Amino acid sequence: MSRFLSFPEPAQPKRLAILLVNLGTPDAPDTASVRRYLAEFLADPRIVEQPRWLWWLILNGIILRFRPARSARAYAKVWTSAGSPLQVETTALAARLQPALEPMLGTDVIVRHAMRYGSPSLRETLAELARSGMRRLLVVPLFPQFSATTTASVFDAVSAEFRRWRYPPELRLVNDYCHERGHVEALAISVEKHWQANGRSDRLLLSFHGIPERYVRNGDPYRRQCEATATQLRQRLGLSDVELMLSFQSRLGREPWLQPYTDRTLAALPSQGVRSIDVMCPGFAVDCLETLEEIAMEGRETFLHAGGERFNYIPCLNAGDDQVASMCELVLRHCQGWPESGIVAKSGS
Repeated sequence: MSRFLSFPEPAQPKRLAILLVNLGTPDAPDTASVRRYLAEFLADPRIVEQPRWLWWLILNGIILRFRPARSARAYAKVWTSAGSPLQVETTALAARLQPALEPMLGTDVIVRHAMRYGSPSLRETLAELARSGMRRLLVVPLFPQFSATTTASVFDAVSAEFRRWRYPPELRLVNDYCHERGHVEALAISVEKHWQANGRSDRLLLSFHGIPERYVRNGDPYRRQCEATATQLRQRLGLSDVELMLSFQSRLGREPWLQPYTDRTLAALPSQGVRSIDVMCPGFAVDCLETLEEIAMEGRETFLHAGGERFNYIPCLNAGDDQVASMCELVLRHCQGWPESGIVAKSGS
Protein backbone atom coordinates (compact mmCIF):
# COMPACT_ATOMS: atom_id res chain seq x y z
CA MET A 1 0.00 0.00 0.00
CA SER A 2 1.29 3.46 -0.93
CA ARG A 3 2.18 5.86 1.86
CA PHE A 4 0.75 8.75 -0.19
CA LEU A 5 -2.89 9.66 -0.72
CA SER A 6 -4.41 9.91 -4.18
CA PHE A 7 -7.84 11.23 -5.13
CA PRO A 8 -9.77 10.30 -8.30
CA GLU A 9 -10.75 13.26 -10.47
CA PRO A 10 -14.51 13.88 -10.72
CA ALA A 11 -16.39 14.30 -14.00
CA GLN A 12 -16.93 18.02 -13.35
CA PRO A 13 -13.91 19.24 -11.39
CA LYS A 14 -13.80 22.47 -9.40
CA ARG A 15 -10.30 23.54 -10.26
CA LEU A 16 -9.88 26.62 -8.05
CA ALA A 17 -10.57 26.37 -4.31
CA ILE A 18 -10.72 29.14 -1.74
CA LEU A 19 -10.32 27.88 1.82
CA LEU A 20 -11.18 30.14 4.75
CA VAL A 21 -9.54 28.93 7.97
CA ASN A 22 -10.53 30.07 11.44
CA LEU A 23 -9.15 29.08 14.83
CA GLY A 24 -11.82 26.64 15.96
CA THR A 25 -14.43 25.94 18.59
CA PRO A 26 -15.64 23.05 20.75
CA ASP A 27 -18.44 20.91 19.34
CA ALA A 28 -20.65 21.68 22.34
CA PRO A 29 -20.53 23.90 25.45
CA ASP A 30 -19.82 21.01 27.82
CA THR A 31 -16.72 20.02 29.76
CA ALA A 32 -15.84 16.96 27.68
CA SER A 33 -16.07 18.82 24.35
CA VAL A 34 -14.10 21.78 25.67
CA ARG A 35 -11.41 19.47 27.05
CA ARG A 36 -10.97 17.80 23.65
CA TYR A 37 -10.74 21.17 21.95
CA LEU A 38 -8.27 22.65 24.45
CA ALA A 39 -6.11 19.54 24.33
CA GLU A 40 -5.66 19.97 20.58
CA PHE A 41 -5.34 23.74 20.69
CA LEU A 42 -2.89 24.04 23.58
CA ALA A 43 -0.73 21.13 22.38
CA ASP A 44 0.28 23.15 19.31
CA PRO A 45 3.91 24.32 19.80
CA ARG A 46 3.02 27.52 17.90
CA ILE A 47 0.62 28.46 20.70
CA VAL A 48 2.84 27.81 23.69
CA GLU A 49 6.59 28.09 23.10
CA GLN A 50 7.85 26.08 26.04
CA PRO A 51 9.95 22.91 26.32
CA ARG A 52 7.57 20.17 25.23
CA TRP A 53 8.13 17.92 28.24
CA LEU A 54 7.49 20.76 30.70
CA TRP A 55 4.40 22.01 28.87
CA TRP A 56 3.01 18.46 28.62
CA LEU A 57 3.14 18.17 32.40
CA ILE A 58 1.47 21.58 32.91
CA LEU A 59 -1.18 20.99 30.24
CA ASN A 60 -2.20 17.49 31.31
CA GLY A 61 -1.50 17.80 35.01
CA ILE A 62 -3.11 21.18 35.66
CA ILE A 63 -4.82 23.00 32.78
CA LEU A 64 -6.90 20.15 31.33
CA ARG A 65 -8.01 19.14 34.81
CA PHE A 66 -9.46 22.52 35.81
CA ARG A 67 -9.89 24.88 32.84
CA PRO A 68 -12.42 22.91 30.69
CA ALA A 69 -15.27 23.21 33.19
CA ARG A 70 -14.74 26.96 33.59
CA SER A 71 -14.45 27.49 29.84
CA ALA A 72 -17.55 25.37 29.21
CA ARG A 73 -19.59 27.71 31.43
CA ALA A 74 -18.28 30.67 29.43
CA TYR A 75 -19.15 28.99 26.11
CA ALA A 76 -22.66 28.25 27.39
CA LYS A 77 -23.25 32.00 27.81
CA VAL A 78 -22.75 32.70 24.09
CA TRP A 79 -23.92 29.42 22.51
CA THR A 80 -26.93 29.77 20.22
CA SER A 81 -29.56 27.36 18.95
CA ALA A 82 -27.48 27.13 15.75
CA GLY A 83 -24.28 26.39 17.67
CA SER A 84 -21.06 28.23 18.40
CA PRO A 85 -21.10 31.86 17.12
CA LEU A 86 -17.67 31.39 15.57
CA GLN A 87 -18.82 28.29 13.71
CA VAL A 88 -22.10 29.87 12.60
CA GLU A 89 -20.53 33.08 11.30
CA THR A 90 -17.56 31.40 9.62
CA THR A 91 -19.91 28.99 7.83
CA ALA A 92 -22.12 31.88 6.75
CA LEU A 93 -19.15 33.87 5.46
CA ALA A 94 -17.96 30.99 3.27
CA ALA A 95 -21.50 30.41 2.01
CA ARG A 96 -21.90 34.07 1.04
CA LEU A 97 -18.47 34.29 -0.56
CA GLN A 98 -19.16 31.44 -3.01
CA PRO A 99 -21.92 33.18 -5.06
CA ALA A 100 -20.16 36.54 -4.72
CA LEU A 101 -17.00 35.16 -6.35
CA GLU A 102 -18.62 33.09 -9.11
CA PRO A 103 -19.38 36.07 -11.43
CA MET A 104 -15.72 37.11 -11.11
CA LEU A 105 -13.94 33.74 -11.10
CA GLY A 106 -16.43 31.48 -12.88
CA THR A 107 -18.37 28.49 -11.66
CA ASP A 108 -15.22 26.39 -11.39
CA VAL A 109 -14.44 28.08 -8.06
CA ILE A 110 -15.37 26.38 -4.80
CA VAL A 111 -15.31 28.08 -1.38
CA ARG A 112 -15.07 26.12 1.85
CA HIS A 113 -14.13 26.77 5.45
CA ALA A 114 -12.17 24.75 7.99
CA MET A 115 -10.94 25.10 11.55
CA ARG A 116 -7.34 24.84 12.66
CA TYR A 117 -8.55 22.98 15.74
CA GLY A 118 -11.83 21.08 15.97
CA SER A 119 -14.26 20.57 13.12
CA PRO A 120 -14.57 20.82 10.22
CA SER A 121 -10.89 19.88 10.29
CA LEU A 122 -8.33 20.95 7.73
CA ARG A 123 -7.66 17.31 6.86
CA GLU A 124 -11.33 16.53 6.17
CA THR A 125 -11.92 19.72 4.22
CA LEU A 126 -8.81 19.45 2.08
CA ALA A 127 -9.75 15.87 1.21
CA GLU A 128 -13.22 17.05 0.21
CA LEU A 129 -11.67 19.72 -2.02
CA ALA A 130 -9.38 17.14 -3.60
CA ARG A 131 -12.37 14.94 -4.40
CA SER A 132 -13.99 17.97 -6.06
CA GLY A 133 -11.06 18.20 -8.46
CA MET A 134 -9.15 21.07 -6.86
CA ARG A 135 -5.83 21.81 -8.58
CA ARG A 136 -5.23 25.33 -7.26
CA LEU A 137 -5.78 26.39 -3.67
CA LEU A 138 -5.82 29.80 -2.00
CA VAL A 139 -5.73 29.53 1.80
CA VAL A 140 -7.13 32.56 3.63
CA PRO A 141 -6.55 32.40 7.40
CA LEU A 142 -9.23 34.59 9.00
CA PHE A 143 -6.71 36.54 11.06
CA PRO A 144 -6.27 40.09 9.74
CA GLN A 145 -2.95 40.54 11.57
CA PHE A 146 -0.22 37.91 11.18
CA SER A 147 1.04 36.02 14.21
CA ALA A 148 3.03 32.81 14.45
CA THR A 149 0.38 31.68 16.95
CA THR A 150 -2.40 31.82 14.36
CA THR A 151 -1.53 32.26 10.68
CA ALA A 152 1.78 30.37 10.83
CA SER A 153 0.04 27.50 12.62
CA VAL A 154 -2.44 27.26 9.73
CA PHE A 155 0.48 27.15 7.28
CA ASP A 156 2.09 24.38 9.35
CA ALA A 157 -1.06 22.27 9.27
CA VAL A 158 -1.71 22.74 5.55
CA SER A 159 1.89 21.88 4.69
CA ALA A 160 1.85 18.81 6.94
CA GLU A 161 -1.31 17.57 5.25
CA PHE A 162 0.09 17.98 1.73
CA ARG A 163 3.16 15.94 2.70
CA ARG A 164 0.74 13.00 2.77
CA TRP A 165 -0.54 13.60 -0.80
CA ARG A 166 0.89 12.16 -3.99
CA TYR A 167 -0.24 15.14 -6.10
CA PRO A 168 -0.71 18.30 -4.01
CA PRO A 169 -2.36 21.34 -5.62
CA GLU A 170 -0.65 24.56 -6.57
CA LEU A 171 -0.79 26.57 -3.37
CA ARG A 172 -0.99 30.21 -2.34
CA LEU A 173 -1.27 31.48 1.24
CA VAL A 174 -2.49 34.85 2.51
CA ASN A 175 -0.16 36.10 5.25
CA ASP A 176 -2.38 38.93 6.50
CA TYR A 177 -4.92 41.43 5.25
CA CYS A 178 -5.00 44.18 7.89
CA HIS A 179 -3.59 46.72 5.39
CA GLU A 180 -6.14 45.97 2.66
CA ARG A 181 -8.09 49.07 1.70
CA GLY A 182 -11.40 47.21 1.62
CA HIS A 183 -10.85 45.69 5.05
CA VAL A 184 -10.01 49.00 6.72
CA GLU A 185 -13.01 50.60 5.03
CA ALA A 186 -15.29 47.79 6.25
CA LEU A 187 -14.11 48.34 9.84
CA ALA A 188 -14.64 52.10 9.56
CA ILE A 189 -18.14 51.67 8.13
CA SER A 190 -19.09 49.34 10.99
CA VAL A 191 -18.06 52.02 13.49
CA GLU A 192 -19.94 54.75 11.63
CA LYS A 193 -23.09 52.64 11.43
CA HIS A 194 -22.87 52.01 15.15
CA TRP A 195 -22.49 55.72 15.86
CA GLN A 196 -25.46 56.55 13.66
CA ALA A 197 -27.66 54.06 15.51
CA ASN A 198 -26.39 54.54 19.07
CA GLY A 199 -24.52 57.82 19.27
CA ARG A 200 -20.81 58.28 19.82
CA SER A 201 -19.12 57.51 23.15
CA ASP A 202 -16.21 59.30 24.84
CA ARG A 203 -13.71 56.73 23.59
CA LEU A 204 -13.35 54.03 20.95
CA LEU A 205 -11.26 51.12 22.26
CA LEU A 206 -9.76 48.54 19.91
CA SER A 207 -9.20 45.32 21.84
CA PHE A 208 -6.91 42.77 20.16
CA HIS A 209 -6.13 39.27 21.35
CA GLY A 210 -2.83 39.29 23.22
CA ILE A 211 0.31 37.21 22.84
CA PRO A 212 3.35 36.99 25.14
CA GLU A 213 5.74 39.95 24.81
CA ARG A 214 8.51 37.40 24.32
CA TYR A 215 7.03 36.37 20.96
CA VAL A 216 7.24 39.93 19.67
CA ARG A 217 10.82 40.29 20.88
CA ASN A 218 11.60 37.13 18.92
CA GLY A 219 10.27 38.64 15.69
CA ASP A 220 6.49 38.21 15.60
CA PRO A 221 5.04 41.22 13.68
CA TYR A 222 1.67 41.04 15.42
CA ARG A 223 1.92 44.10 17.66
CA ARG A 224 3.20 46.27 14.83
CA GLN A 225 0.27 45.22 12.63
CA CYS A 226 -2.27 45.84 15.42
CA GLU A 227 -0.85 49.34 15.86
CA ALA A 228 -1.04 49.88 12.10
CA THR A 229 -4.73 48.92 12.16
CA ALA A 230 -5.33 51.44 14.93
CA THR A 231 -3.48 54.16 12.99
CA GLN A 232 -5.42 53.48 9.79
CA LEU A 233 -8.76 53.60 11.61
CA ARG A 234 -7.82 56.82 13.42
CA GLN A 235 -7.04 58.47 10.12
CA ARG A 236 -10.12 57.13 8.37
CA LEU A 237 -12.48 58.12 11.22
CA GLY A 238 -10.74 61.42 11.97
CA LEU A 239 -9.99 60.57 15.60
CA SER A 240 -7.11 61.57 17.84
CA ASP A 241 -4.77 59.29 19.79
CA VAL A 242 -6.88 60.01 22.88
CA GLU A 243 -10.22 59.29 21.22
CA LEU A 244 -9.15 55.93 19.74
CA MET A 245 -7.23 53.63 22.06
CA LEU A 246 -5.62 50.18 21.70
CA SER A 247 -5.40 47.33 24.21
CA PHE A 248 -4.85 43.56 24.40
CA GLN A 249 -7.05 40.89 25.96
CA SER A 250 -7.10 37.16 26.81
CA ARG A 251 -3.72 36.74 28.50
CA LEU A 252 -2.81 33.36 29.97
CA GLY A 253 -0.17 32.48 32.53
CA ARG A 254 2.22 34.65 34.51
CA GLU A 255 4.68 35.99 31.94
CA PRO A 256 4.11 39.50 30.53
CA TRP A 257 1.79 39.71 27.53
CA LEU A 258 1.26 42.65 25.20
CA GLN A 259 0.08 45.74 27.04
CA PRO A 260 -1.96 47.72 27.89
CA TYR A 261 -4.32 45.00 29.09
CA THR A 262 -7.97 45.44 28.10
CA ASP A 263 -9.45 44.54 31.49
CA ARG A 264 -7.20 46.95 33.37
CA THR A 265 -7.85 49.68 30.81
CA LEU A 266 -11.62 49.33 31.20
CA ALA A 267 -11.30 49.39 35.00
CA ALA A 268 -9.16 52.54 34.96
CA LEU A 269 -10.96 54.72 32.41
CA PRO A 270 -13.94 55.83 34.58
CA SER A 271 -11.55 57.32 37.17
CA GLN A 272 -10.04 59.36 34.33
CA GLY A 273 -13.40 60.91 33.49
CA VAL A 274 -14.43 58.51 30.70
CA ARG A 275 -18.13 57.78 31.23
CA SER A 276 -18.96 56.03 27.95
CA ILE A 277 -17.00 53.74 25.69
CA ASP A 278 -17.39 51.87 22.41
CA VAL A 279 -15.32 48.68 22.08
CA MET A 280 -14.56 46.71 18.94
CA CYS A 281 -12.25 43.72 18.31
CA PRO A 282 -10.69 44.17 14.85
CA GLY A 283 -8.32 41.24 15.30
CA PHE A 284 -11.26 38.84 15.01
CA ALA A 285 -12.99 38.25 11.68
CA VAL A 286 -16.15 36.91 13.32
CA ASP A 287 -17.61 37.02 16.81
CA CYS A 288 -16.61 34.29 19.21
CA LEU A 289 -16.13 33.54 22.91
CA GLU A 290 -13.40 36.18 23.28
CA THR A 291 -15.52 38.97 21.83
CA LEU A 292 -18.99 38.07 23.11
CA GLU A 293 -18.23 36.73 26.59
CA GLU A 294 -14.90 38.31 27.48
CA ILE A 295 -15.61 41.78 26.04
CA ALA A 296 -19.36 42.28 25.54
CA MET A 297 -20.21 40.65 28.90
CA GLU A 298 -17.18 40.70 31.24
CA GLY A 299 -15.74 43.89 29.80
CA ARG A 300 -19.07 45.64 30.18
CA GLU A 301 -19.32 44.54 33.81
CA THR A 302 -15.77 45.72 34.54
CA PHE A 303 -16.34 49.17 33.05
CA LEU A 304 -19.72 49.79 34.67
CA HIS A 305 -18.59 48.47 38.05
CA ALA A 306 -15.67 50.92 37.94
CA GLY A 307 -18.08 53.83 37.49
CA GLY A 308 -18.65 53.95 33.76
CA GLU A 309 -22.16 54.80 32.59
CA ARG A 310 -22.42 53.37 29.05
CA PHE A 311 -20.62 50.47 27.38
CA ASN A 312 -21.30 49.57 23.74
CA TYR A 313 -19.79 46.59 21.96
CA ILE A 314 -19.44 46.92 18.16
CA PRO A 315 -19.79 43.45 16.58
CA CYS A 316 -17.17 41.93 14.31
CA LEU A 317 -17.64 42.14 10.56
CA ASN A 318 -18.99 38.56 10.57
CA ALA A 319 -20.76 37.56 7.33
CA GLY A 320 -21.97 41.09 6.57
CA ASP A 321 -21.93 42.74 3.16
CA ASP A 322 -18.81 44.80 3.84
CA GLN A 323 -16.80 41.77 4.98
CA VAL A 324 -17.92 39.78 1.92
CA ALA A 325 -16.94 42.65 -0.39
CA SER A 326 -13.52 43.09 1.20
CA MET A 327 -12.89 39.32 1.09
CA CYS A 328 -13.76 39.30 -2.61
CA GLU A 329 -11.15 42.03 -3.23
CA LEU A 330 -8.58 40.07 -1.25
CA VAL A 331 -9.24 36.81 -3.09
CA LEU A 332 -9.20 38.43 -6.53
CA ARG A 333 -5.87 40.09 -5.86
CA HIS A 334 -4.26 36.86 -4.67
CA CYS A 335 -5.65 34.89 -7.62
CA GLN A 336 -4.06 37.18 -10.21
CA GLY A 337 -2.09 35.25 -12.81
CA TRP A 338 -3.72 31.89 -12.21
CA PRO A 339 -5.04 30.83 -15.67
CA GLU A 340 -8.21 29.21 -14.39
CA SER A 341 -9.09 32.22 -12.27
CA GLY A 342 -9.64 34.32 -15.38
CA ILE A 343 -7.59 37.12 -13.80
CA VAL A 344 -4.43 38.24 -15.54
CA ALA A 345 -1.80 40.17 -13.64
CA LYS A 346 -1.53 43.77 -14.78
CA SER A 347 1.50 44.74 -16.83
CA GLY A 348 4.34 45.86 -14.63
CA SER A 349 2.83 44.43 -11.45
